[in-house]
Amino acid sequence: MARSRGSWTGGRLTARSLLNPKQVATAVFHPRWIPPSLDPSIEQLKRIRVIGGAVASIGVYTLFEGGFDMTELVENALTASVVLLFITPLVVGVMLFLWRHTGTVRQLRVPLLNALKLLLLFVGCVAALAVLVTTINATGNPLVIIVGGLAMLWMLGFVVWGAVRVSGNFFGTAAVHRCLPALLATVTSWLMALPDLVTGDLHGLSLTLGIVFILGAPVTVTVIALLETGRLKRRYGIRLKVHPATCPPLPGHLPPTGLPHVPPQGNPFGYVYPPAGGGNPYAPGPHRPGTPPPPPYAPGHHGPRTP
Repeated sequence: MARSRGSWTGGRLTARSLLNPKQVATAVFHPRWIPPSLDPSIEQLKRIRVIGGAVASIGVYTLFEGGFDMTELVENALTASVVLLFITPLVVGVMLFLWRHTGTVRQLRVPLLNALKLLLLFVGCVAALAVLVTTINATGNPLVIIVGGLAMLWMLGFVVWGAVRVSGNFFGTAAVHRCLPALLATVTSWLMALPDLVTGDLHGLSLTLGIVFILGAPVTVTVIALLETGRLKRRYGIRLKVHPATCPPLPGHLPPTGLPHVPPQGNPFGYVYPPAGGGNPYAPGPHRPGTPPPPPYAPGHHGPRTP
């Protein structure tokens, strides 16, 4: 994370934009150092993966089991954040171990630290929202309820949109390796579904709906992640098992071709006044055959002086 405020948010935050939680979440949870998507097709796959990840993290059964419950929604988000807090560094550590033969950790130190800071920032915001909701539910002070309720609505929009942003870039791990967000989304979605699969807890749903809502999200995320990583491999030669430092250069970042230290050939400035018919630009104009050629100097011109 850069030390200056503008380098993290890119100067997108103003005093007026602080009232809009969506703009603040976009600036905070999708900072400027996160690389953009390579092409629109991968970005579209990423958006579909975000929807599947949201289903896995929050759970559609919240709406079916007993209506919308703010407390349960925040508890599910906090549980997912705690899982991410442990799973993300673990998965990244495993990949660093696999990459040790083709590169070093020192080469990835800056993006790794940035991704860790973004992860801690998001988990801290979710924890703050959970504390705020608990405080409002436990108090009987009308002033605290009104002021806290407004703050809770702002924080809810901020955290929800922040979750959408970090689900797409997965805490900026694309700056480490382009395939890491897809891998982390797949691992996280399955880990969120495994407890329900092992215990058989369908959360009050029927067997069919329970299987659909428990397995639907991780299966969807896995399929989309495979499509995403496969497209990165075919189009750009980016492989998950290869250290990012050894990946081929991306479009728009290709090194200059040709021999090094050789200036461009030809006249780089061209002719300011190109001759109309080619040849010597200082030659006398055309004359009729059988007539003497015109004098080299115009009348009244005495030519160059001799010393």
